[in-house]
Amino acid sequence: MQTIDLNAVRNAKTSKDPYDFLLTENILKADVIDDLRRDFPDIEKPGYLTVDEVKLHGRFKTLIEELEGPELTEELSKKFGVDLHQYPRLTTIMKRSQPKYGAIHTDGPSKVMTMLVYMNDDWNQGDGGRLRVLYDGQNFEPYAMEVPPTMGTMFAFLRSDNSWHGHRPFVGERRVVQIAWVKSQADVDRKKKHNKIAQFFKGIFGR
Repeated sequence: MQTIDLNAVRNAKTSKDPYDFLLTENILKADVIDDLRRDFPDIEKPGYLTVDEVKLHGRFKTLIEELEGPELTEELSKKFGVDLHQYPRLTTIMKRSQPKYGAIHTDGPSKVMTMLVYMNDDWNQGDGGRLRVLYDGQNFEPYAMEVPPTMGTMFAFLRSDNSWHGHRPFVGERRVVQIAWVKSQADVDRKKKHNKIAQFFKGIFGR
């Protein structure tokens, strides 16, 4: 693996309270950080874009290939006790956040697992933009875990009816790659279509 340190996943902190999740802060190899920072896509639109909508190149393209690859899926399958190989993957990338993002939610039932890899050099934004593992769908406090969105931090969780998470509002650059293991290819195709429509209207109305 050129960009990912699989030992970081193997040694990652895991929890089952209040749902199954995993956190590690060093999934990216130190010697490729500068290249990944340089090659991160120049995205002007806010929100998540699918990899089909983004021009990938250099080390960042290699990173996406490895995040989608069987080696990482195998390690995550072992950590969570779920065979993730059988599920197609949906990869999205975000560079710019808006105030409406981060509302508390569980992810839809078509998702099996979600993984977030953050790529920000530092985070001095107070509690805005810091993902929290939550106990219900209404309150940001108390929380079980707060995830720093800094370079190389990886957070993954199994989707369930109580997999509540979200972050307080933040406006500005917030670099993150999201990989979702989804129940069927039809679900992947539907989500891609929905995302393209949403991006189209954002282009028209600027929101």
